[in-house]
Amino acid sequence: MSELALIIEDDEDLAEIFGEALKAADYTIEIIRDGLAAQERISQVVPTVITLDMHIPHVSGKALFNQIRADERLNKTRVVVATADAQIGEAMRGLADLVLIKPITFTQLRDLTFRLHQRK
Repeated sequence: MSELALIIEDDEDLAEIFGEALKAADYTIEIIRDGLAAQERISQVVPTVITLDMHIPHVSGKALFNQIRADERLNKTRVVVATADAQIGEAMRGLADLVLIKPITFTQLRDLTFRLHQRK
C-alpha cells in the first residue's frame, strides 16, 4: 500500500495538480477543501506528506500547521506550504519542509516530486 498524502487546498485546479504530482511520486492522495475537515482528518490519520494552503476556509493554514507540528503522531510528516503571499512564505521557510509560492510552476512541482522521491 502506498503512503498517504493529504492535499489541503481550496483551489480545485491546484489541488488536482498537486494530486497528479503526488500520484506520480506513488502516494495515495486525499484532497480536503476546508480547514475544519482538515482538522478532523488530521486527527484520524498519519500522512507521510501534507500540502497545506495557508489561506483555507474556516481554519487558517497557520493554525493547521501549528496543530500538525504539535501532534507527536505527525512528527515525521513532511509539510509543504503553498501560499500566494510572499511574506507568509518567507515566514514559513525553516518551519515547513518546503514552501511553494503561488502561482505554482511546473518547475516547483518537479522539484516537489524530486524531493519526495529522495526522502522515500
